[in-house]
Amino acid sequence: MKHLFLSGALALGLLSPAAAQAKLELPLMFSQGAVLQRDQPMHVWGWSMPGARVRLGFDGAHATALADAKGRWDATLPRHAAGGPYALDIDDGSEHRVVRDVLVGDVWLCSGQSNMEFMVSEGRDAAAEEAKANDSSIRHFKIPNSASVQPQEKLAGGSWVAASPATVGKFSAVCWFFAKDMKVRTGVPQGLINSSWGGSSIEAWTDARTGHVDPQALVARLKQGNAGEEAKLAQTRQHLARWPTQHGDMPDASGKPAWAAEKIDESPWATIAVPAYWETVGYYGMDGVAWYRTQFTLSAAEAAQGVTLGLGEVDDSDRSYVNGRLVGETEKQWDQARVYRVPPEALRAGSNSIAIRVDDLGNGGGIHGDAAELYVQPVGGARRSLSGVWRFRPADVSLVATETRNVTPTLLYNSMIHPLLGYPLRGVLWYQGEANALAGQAMTYRAQFKAMIAAWRAHWNQPRLPFLWVQLANFKSSGDTAQSSPWAELRESQSAALSLPYTGQAVTIDIGNPDNIHPTDKQDVGHRLAGVARRVVFGDAVVDAGPTFRELRVEKGEAIVSFDTRGEPLAVRGGGNAVNGFEIAGADMRYQPAQARIDGDRVVVSSDAVAHPVAVRYAWSDNPDQANLAHRDGLPAVPFRTTASP
Repeated sequence: MKHLFLSGALALGLLSPAAAQAKLELPLMFSQGAVLQRDQPMHVWGWSMPGARVRLGFDGAHATALADAKGRWDATLPRHAAGGPYALDIDDGSEHRVVRDVLVGDVWLCSGQSNMEFMVSEGRDAAAEEAKANDSSIRHFKIPNSASVQPQEKLAGGSWVAASPATVGKFSAVCWFFAKDMKVRTGVPQGLINSSWGGSSIEAWTDARTGHVDPQALVARLKQGNAGEEAKLAQTRQHLARWPTQHGDMPDASGKPAWAAEKIDESPWATIAVPAYWETVGYYGMDGVAWYRTQFTLSAAEAAQGVTLGLGEVDDSDRSYVNGRLVGETEKQWDQARVYRVPPEALRAGSNSIAIRVDDLGNGGGIHGDAAELYVQPVGGARRSLSGVWRFRPADVSLVATETRNVTPTLLYNSMIHPLLGYPLRGVLWYQGEANALAGQAMTYRAQFKAMIAAWRAHWNQPRLPFLWVQLANFKSSGDTAQSSPWAELRESQSAALSLPYTGQAVTIDIGNPDNIHPTDKQDVGHRLAGVARRVVFGDAVVDAGPTFRELRVEKGEAIVSFDTRGEPLAVRGGGNAVNGFEIAGADMRYQPAQARIDGDRVVVSSDAVAHPVAVRYAWSDNPDQANLAHRDGLPAVPFRTTASP
């Protein structure tokens, strides 16, 4: 996964609390275009000279505050109904500030990893979605990726941006589609605080006390990690030193890249194992452009018919050539296997050259993935492997440390959550878990998730703060086996947090992409989350979840599974009567595929291989694409496993 190699350009620069301020200063959240939470006391804070008396005004209401010895002041303005734009006035006796174009509505904190960070511009029907984004009352604040050992008072950056066709492309897609539905439901402005970082773990978003982290031990660990980083970067510099200058991939006389030509002098080139991220084979921390070359052999008959090339997954973009001819290119699809059709006119009988220009935009780089994805296949013939040792040469690269700050406990909480404490919220939207969906971690997530939710509520002093999340979508990971599924266990850990009040989840096992951990359909994800918010936050009588397991009983060798259907009849997604996705186990707890049929609000499950069932599970795999139990309206049944009632 991409998150295995994370940008570490962010150093430990944010380590100490903010110093006392000599002038009037506000948190970045209180800047032009801000959205403040309606119908809650408006907490506003900032910094000034110690002892300064600060006066605030907002739409006719006023408040005062006295700066403490460190210059921090806190004030509370009265509750305010939705509306705007308004101006927030702040005066400390020596300086007067006016924050303009302030709206009052609902504010949502959108946090998690890459599927929350995933932008509208990357999603399904991006151009059409951007073109119709004309609601300036929906505003987005992206917090830049930053990390700190100590809790910070101030954000590293960010600003409020109103939605428009020119701006919405950079909004969190899940949050944007959620907010559109919420705007229709409430009619009030929507503020989206996007505090997310791709590949991040739940540990990184949890405060030190809740996560049982010793800050001093953490500092020592990071120092040791920095030393290791430097050693690996030194090795990369040594490898790059064989080319005194980066010659680039300059065009030849015909304007084509010289290194794409059918024949070149490859003696100055290095060798490299393919497939593999180049960070793992001697080029740690390298970003930018590099070239790969290899050869394959064809008979005259094979060349005359053309071939199919499988070139593996390329992180991030590629331009691929055969005998100097461009045969395919893909941009910014780091986890997509390249498969290109090569026409006969590009081929030769005998040896043929492949040249691939790889452009790595950051983090992991190179040709990676499964070795089986690298092949040449003649028409009507078998695949011939292209995995092995290729020629390799960097063209235009830079070195960036690649520490895993976003999976290090507490660092993201300290820098990207702690500075927000006190900013009133309507609720939290959470999309995270892929980084923890590993053997030995997925079950630990159960306690971690509940603890983090409770801690965030306590830190905000909002014990009823709604916390809504997206359950992991379907995806083919490498950890799934017949008896174990880390992704299913992670989903179960997420569902366990529903025991906490004011929580809800959107189930997405039917709208993911088995081959892409970043499914582009964020419209349905946002819509389902909005349905959850309507029920949990606003008390609407809506059906926001599919059939949910209630009870299991065993009668005459059959497992009778009862569901909470929210008044909706059970159905098979896509129609028909065949219910798939159920497995059944006897006392040995070895699950077998099962037959299942709908009987009212129950499903009757059985298997000839299990005479005396004691347990049933449903959609229990990383990619439960066969699971098709749903409500009549199409919402999927929630994955589960259970043992029989006495």
